[in-house]
Amino acid sequence: MRIIFASVAAIENIASPGIYTDLLRTFRDHGHEVTVIAPREKRTGLPTELEEQHGITVLHVATGNIQKCSAIEKGMSLLALKRQYSDALRNHMPNKKFDLVLYATPPTTIAGLIESLKTQTGAKSYLLLKDIFPQNALDIGMLSDHGAKSIMYRYFKKTEHRTYEVADWIGCMSPANREYLLSHEPWLNAERVEVNPNSVIPLDLQNVDRIAIRKQYGIPGDERVFAYGGNLGKPQGVGFLIDALRCNEQMPAGFFLIAGSGTERHLLEAFFEAEQPAHARLLPSLPRDEFDSLLYACDAGIVLLDHRFTIPNYPSRALSYMQASLPVLCATDPVSDMGKVAEENGFGIDCRSNDPKLFVERCRSLSNDDLHAMGARAKAYMMENYTAEKTYETIMRHFDD
Repeated sequence: MRIIFASVAAIENIASPGIYTDLLRTFRDHGHEVTVIAPREKRTGLPTELEEQHGITVLHVATGNIQKCSAIEKGMSLLALKRQYSDALRNHMPNKKFDLVLYATPPTTIAGLIESLKTQTGAKSYLLLKDIFPQNALDIGMLSDHGAKSIMYRYFKKTEHRTYEVADWIGCMSPANREYLLSHEPWLNAERVEVNPNSVIPLDLQNVDRIAIRKQYGIPGDERVFAYGGNLGKPQGVGFLIDALRCNEQMPAGFFLIAGSGTERHLLEAFFEAEQPAHARLLPSLPRDEFDSLLYACDAGIVLLDHRFTIPNYPSRALSYMQASLPVLCATDPVSDMGKVAEENGFGIDCRSNDPKLFVERCRSLSNDDLHAMGARAKAYMMENYTAEKTYETIMRHFDD
């Protein structure tokens, strides 16, 4: 099959680990012809360029800035994306045909591109639903459904509807995610909506020197380490995390290691500077492979979601923890089923992210034997359910005929 993945995140190295690059390499390894179209943001100063990487064609398209910029600049860049991608395909890959178009949310603004690719090439389309936007932004106050801000919300609701409309199939991250989508978009054909979780190609880094890594990052050698790595923005409920760190200073459950960047990181920086916690450390954002290695020197991983969310999110960060045989400690909203899945399958805990004291108490209640056993079950559950091969099989069964 000839497959194109339309990405709104830069993909400069197809060999780098990630939920999308791992899936694309899996398609390649099964003998499919894979093309990627991805942005090269204005800040890079790099031109539109077509290249081959490890047997995959990558069309880098010069675009406006999409990440780490103002909302207005990001919005303008996303609105221009369809034209820029269409022009790049016409100039660099004229008359190229595809059988399958893969795309993901967020954002919800490239439905026009997907529709054009389907019309021009006769391809089918598969949406990897990684977030339900704009409801997620509404939940945490980034958008409003009344007043002046409602104009933007109503616009994005229209683009969301079109994003689902052009999909032949939609893969949701979890059962609760699928149920939410079908209950709020009853016009969708339920047979076209399925569970297709985040997934990766598992890595085996068990030869990592745990003692040396702890020394490198200034982590106590004799404490249990609970790690969080990833975005530190509004969706993660950073205020809750700070309160949990304060609780942990009073009755330590272990050592909390935080790594990442985002719009709310400054709140953590101010907390660490003012209160100098003895049982926590704040690191900068680390490259994916470096952070994955660091996890092998830790004892558990943390998933954070703001308690106000009404949509069931399922953060991909948990895969890094499970790959390293770490329990998944979930502090989330009431509707996410990540904690429920972790508890029911014995590889984590489920707690609400509006009760920092209870979260720390739950962490403290886990013995070292508990952590070890839960970590083993986490790795086994991931190998059974969250591999790129599983995602590939779920998509390809629609083409078995």
